[in-house]
Amino acid sequence: MSNAFLRLVGISEKKSYICGIMKKHKIMNDKHLLLGDEAVALGAIHAGLSGVYAYPGTPSTEITEFIQGHPLAAERNIHRQWSTNEKTAMEAALGMSYMGKRAMVCMKHVGMNVAADAFVNSAMTGTNGGLIVVAADDPSMHSSQNEQDSRFYGKFAMIPVFEPSSQQEAYDMMGYAFDYSERHKVPVLMRLVTRMAHSRAVVTTGEVREPNPMSFPSNPGDWVLMPIVARKRNETLIAQQADFLADAENSIYNRYTDGSDHSLGVIACGIAYNYLMEHFKDGCPFPVLKVSQYPLPVALVRRMAASCDTLLVLEDGQPVVEEMIRGVLDNGKTIKGRLTGEVPRTGELTPDNIIAALGLKDEEVYPPSELVVPRPPALCKGCGHRDMYAALNEVLREYENSRVFSDIGCYTLGAAAPLAAIDSTICMGASVSGLHGFNKGRKGEYEGKAVAVIGDSTFMHSGITSLVDIAYNRSNSTVIVLDNSITGMTGHQNNPANGKNIYGDPASAVNLEALAHAIGINSVTVVDPGDLAETERVIKEELAKAEPSLIIARKPCALLKTVKHKPPFHIDADKCKNCKSCMRIGCPALVSGDKCITIDNTLCVGCGLCEQLCKFDAIKE
Repeated sequence: MSNAFLRLVGISEKKSYICGIMKKHKIMNDKHLLLGDEAVALGAIHAGLSGVYAYPGTPSTEITEFIQGHPLAAERNIHRQWSTNEKTAMEAALGMSYMGKRAMVCMKHVGMNVAADAFVNSAMTGTNGGLIVVAADDPSMHSSQNEQDSRFYGKFAMIPVFEPSSQQEAYDMMGYAFDYSERHKVPVLMRLVTRMAHSRAVVTTGEVREPNPMSFPSNPGDWVLMPIVARKRNETLIAQQADFLADAENSIYNRYTDGSDHSLGVIACGIAYNYLMEHFKDGCPFPVLKVSQYPLPVALVRRMAASCDTLLVLEDGQPVVEEMIRGVLDNGKTIKGRLTGEVPRTGELTPDNIIAALGLKDEEVYPPSELVVPRPPALCKGCGHRDMYAALNEVLREYENSRVFSDIGCYTLGAAAPLAAIDSTICMGASVSGLHGFNKGRKGEYEGKAVAVIGDSTFMHSGITSLVDIAYNRSNSTVIVLDNSITGMTGHQNNPANGKNIYGDPASAVNLEALAHAIGINSVTVVDPGDLAETERVIKEELAKAEPSLIIARKPCALLKTVKHKPPFHIDADKCKNCKSCMRIGCPALVSGDKCITIDNTLCVGCGLCEQLCKFDAIKE
C-alpha cells in the first residue's frame, strides 16, 4: 500500500483491502504477493506475535497496518497500538516481553533516535519473551530528514542485527529472530530499507505458531538497572558477544559462495545481494559473501580476503560493513565501496550503482516515458495548513526578521514555493523548542515576533514537553498547533488527540486547551484557519502579548471521509485583473491563464480561501 493510497481511504477501507489480500492469499496456495513490510508483519503473526507497538513513519507504517487488518490478529486478539512516540512504543513492547509474550516495535530510522534510551537499556535488562525492534531506514531520504543507518544502533547496543535480502527472507527471519531473542534473552534489531519495505515479491508461508503462554523472568532482579545490577548485566552482555559472533559465522542467512574469478570478492549486505545476483543469471563469477545477520562474520570475511585480490562492499545505507572490514583486515588488502567512491557516498544503492562498481556494461534500458510528468509534493486541495500559512505570510510581513519554526508532517510542505512560509524543520517537536531558544536569544522588542507550527500528532509525540519548557521558563513565544484531527502524512492514522485508537474505536481524546492551561499557558485560543480574517486577527493579538501563548488551528484534514466539501468556486472573468494574488497559496485547483485565472472544477473543494484573498470580488461560489 502506498502512502498516497492510505491518505485517500479510511480505516475501514484499509481493513477491507488487507482482508481482501488475505482471501486471495488463501486461493494462492500459501503463496502471497507481499510488500517487504507485509512480509515482516505476516512473519511476525505466524511466529506467535502477541503485540505490536509503533509510531507511524514511512517506510515502516504498513507493518502495523497489515497486522491491524489481518484476520488472525483479530482472532488471536494480538494487541495493536499506535503509540504516542517511538520511546513509549519501545517501552511497552519491552513490558510485553517481560511477561513472556512475543512483541514487536516498529519505526522508521529517525524514530530510533527517539527510542534510543529504552532501546539501548533493553539490551541491559535483556528480554523474556522474544522482542524484535524493526527499524526501516530511508536511504536517499525519500521522506526523511537524514540517511542514518540503524545498523549502527545495533552495534552501539551490542545486540544482533538482521537484514533481509528479499521479501521471502524477511518473512522467514521473523520466526528465526524471535527464537534467537528468546534463546539469548536479548532484543534483536531487524533492519529494512525503503526498497525492501515498499517493493513486492511472492512469499511462501510456513508454520503458524501459537503465541507464548504467560511467564515471568526467572531473574527479575536483572530488570532493575541500578548500578550494581547494570554492571553485572553489562558483563553478561559483553560475554555474549562471542556467541553472537559464532552464530553469525554459522548463520543460514550469511553465506559464502566461491567463484571462478578471484580478482575480486564481493561482500553484499541485505538487499544488495539481490541487486548483485540480478546481474548474473548464471551465477556470479566472483566469490560472494552474503551478509544478513550481524555482528559481521569475521571468519568468512577473512576467508574471502585470503583468496581475493580486491574486496568490494555493497550495502544500502552508510559504509557500516566497509568500515568494520577495514578494522578487521590488517594485511593491506584493497577494499572498495562507498568510502573509496566505487559506490556513491550518498543516496540509496541501486542496481546501476552495482553495474558501475563492477565495471560492467550498462544493460539496455528504455527511455523515460514522456507521458509521466514529474509532480512535486504539495499540500492537498482544501488543506487547513494552506489557510494558516496564508494568514501567517500576511501577518508576519509586518514584523522585522520574523521567523516560522515548523515541524515534521504534511505542513512541512509549506516550505515550497509559492507559499515559502517556513524557515526551519529539524525533527519531531523541534519547532516548539527551537522557537523558545530563538526568542530567548533575541530578547527586547523583537522577542515574541516569531511562531512555531506543529501538527496535532507531532505535538503528542514530542511537542508537549517543549511547550512545558516554554511555560516553565516564561518564554514569550506563540505556538500554533495545526490540528487536522489525524496523522496525515503517513496515511491517516489515529492519535491521542482525535479520540480514536488504532481499531477505530472511541478513545479518550487529549483536550489540547485543558492541557495547555494545566502546564501554565494562560493564553489559549482556538481558531478555524479557514476564516482568514479571524486567523490573522488572532495571530496579531497573540504576538502582541508578552507571555507564552497557544493557538489551536482546528480544521479536519480535507481527505477525511467525514469532511463534506462545498461546490467548486468559479472565476468571474470580467472582474479578474489577473493580479495572481490567489496564486500565492499554491492551490492545485487554481490555474494561471494569459488573461485571467481559472479554477479546475475537478480539483476545487470549495474551501473558499482564494475568495478571501481576491480584492476584486472575482471569485464566486
